[in-house]
Amino acid sequence: MNQILSADRTLDATGLSCPEPVMMLHQHVRDLPAGGLLEVIATDPSTRRDIPKFCVFLGHELVQQDEEGGTYRYWIRKKSD
Repeated sequence: MNQILSADRTLDATGLSCPEPVMMLHQHVRDLPAGGLLEVIATDPSTRRDIPKFCVFLGHELVQQDEEGGTYRYWIRKKSD
């Protein structure tokens, strides 16, 4: 069971297709303070692959992810500088 996380900001990328969610994610993470938590809501199944890769590549922490009824949610903690 997933814990309830309180995000500093939320990115709603529902209805958008690759590569838009990840492009928007990149901008939103850039605007967060170090250690900030961003919740991403998406409907594109490719985000299940793309968002974890984004986090690994840039060093951010994918704290949690889940899927319910075709909606994918990700909680990403921005790396400390």
